[in-house]
Amino acid sequence: MKRIEGTPDVRLIECVNPVRGKWRIRWDVQPGEDGTATYMEADFPYRPTQDEIRQTIIGWYNQQTDEAILSGFEYDGYVVWLSGENQFNYKAAYDLAVQTAGATLPVTFKLGTDNAPCYRTFENMEDFSDFYVKAMQHIQTTLADGWRKKDSLDLSLYET
Repeated sequence: MKRIEGTPDVRLIECVNPVRGKWRIRWDVQPGEDGTATYMEADFPYRPTQDEIRQTIIGWYNQQTDEAILSGFEYDGYVVWLSGENQFNYKAAYDLAVQTAGATLPVTFKLGTDNAPCYRTFENMEDFSDFYVKAMQHIQTTLADGWRKKDSLDLSLYET
């Protein structure tokens, strides 16, 4: 799979080499301001089935969603790495702080990147809640966007 630049009216499925039976599918067509477009494409050594097309495109959307959750959230100008382990750690610390009315605070987390880390200490529930709620909102918004994209996949556009 790769992102290509081309025209916005590109065919979504096409036999690109009839002799060898090579087929190509395209999706995520993003029109540009200059009349061009970018889109994703994947090649198959045969005409892919509707299920193979769906699996390829849905798999790509899932990967994009996972990447956006993992590294697409910023807090106080720093990237927050939302790996599964970090999500668990943030939730456990937040739940414990809520259950103890903040007695477990302050709590410190590493934000930023390995090359430019920022150690952020949350001294009170208001600051910690702001961080945690925004992180959870980012995850929910990103998931909803991914679901919307997958739900809008129209496989009838891949029938020739």
